[in-house]
Amino acid sequence: MDTAKIEVKAGNGGNGCISFRREKYVPRGGPDGGSGGHGGDVIFVATLGMSTLIDFRHNPRQVAGNGAHGTGKQRNGADGADCIVKVPVGTIVRTLDTAEVLADLTVPAQRVVVARGGIGGKGNARFKSSTFQAPRVAEKGEPGEEREISLEVKLIADVGLVGYPNAGKSTLLARTSAATPKIAAYPFTTLRPNLGVVRINREQNFVLADIPGLIEGAHKGAGLGHQFLRHIERTKMLIYVLDLGATDGRDPVADYEQLNLELGHYNAMLTELPHLIALNKIDMPESAANLARVQAYFGKRPVFPISAITGEGVNRLMHQAYRSLRHLEARARTAAEATMTFEPKLPSEPRARFELVETADGFVIRGGEPRRAVLMTDMENEQALILLYRKLKKMGVMNALHRAGAVEGDTVQIDEFEFTYSPRALHGES
Repeated sequence: MDTAKIEVKAGNGGNGCISFRREKYVPRGGPDGGSGGHGGDVIFVATLGMSTLIDFRHNPRQVAGNGAHGTGKQRNGADGADCIVKVPVGTIVRTLDTAEVLADLTVPAQRVVVARGGIGGKGNARFKSSTFQAPRVAEKGEPGEEREISLEVKLIADVGLVGYPNAGKSTLLARTSAATPKIAAYPFTTLRPNLGVVRINREQNFVLADIPGLIEGAHKGAGLGHQFLRHIERTKMLIYVLDLGATDGRDPVADYEQLNLELGHYNAMLTELPHLIALNKIDMPESAANLARVQAYFGKRPVFPISAITGEGVNRLMHQAYRSLRHLEARARTAAEATMTFEPKLPSEPRARFELVETADGFVIRGGEPRRAVLMTDMENEQALILLYRKLKKMGVMNALHRAGAVEGDTVQIDEFEFTYSPRALHGES
């Protein structure tokens, strides 16, 4: 499994506590309600040693811990436990509804928070002031984020082997690395990509990927084409493995042209990747008749006659692949240095704290701050409603409504709550 759809739910913040100190000989102890703990986050971590998303088939919902509620004697609630989700290196994390890319986890131990826990509500001890000495109000905990996530794994390799089924890609991978892919004399022996490390010498190596065989129509999904083609997108270069022995009546030139066509239809950028041509199975008697014709087709472009079975020509091919990779990396570094700029960044424009939208039914207030203020308010507590009004006024919501032409009795919606606009309703405030 290299794709999965899961649900993630961060922990809710704990509620603040309304409590007053009650002890003998302390007649006016005052408020001592503690605050709630923060909810846990859902965190994805790129992990070496994992290659599939099979674990999510039976566990498609990941939930972090809720924050504990505050209690008396100013004891704050504990924070909820984070939910650590391990995924393979090379995983792309997207939102399911908008397909927005949240992260591309290409480095081992790379982390990303995909759902943030809610903050804990303040206890009544936090609201005490010289003019508000006995607050009977506390905040509710903020709900944690909840969303649906799509995951997609693309193998990270330096060089990818592409070719038709039974062209000898798995044999070549086994010959050049310590990988042990399944090898048999029938097409589609390889059903999932395999990785191997090719060691040129002690400190020179690269990662080689055996991509399962492509067939005509792969870009449309034929023969599990989409599942295989996605893994080619991350490679820096390709090695086309062509069957020079023309097994099963195949023609190496026609195979090369068809492979280019399939890659181009799936992603035009793939045809622009640097690539080498490996003419496999030169140990077969039929290869000698095809070699001159195929070399003439490619002209001055270098081709590498090899035998993955016997190892003939394989070292020359791998050394050339390594030299090509080093050249590509040097060229990429030069291009990056040429585009570096040292111009000072101008300060970005401050983001609006909320958005006001006028509708046929009244006004809608959108934004994280007003939404959080509403969700953390106990709507059955009169003091809490007064505090909510003051928060919204401090944010500029009341002034924005006034400028938008709101009049007494208009409906104002924030999240799922509806209010009646009355600027002078609370103790004569406007």
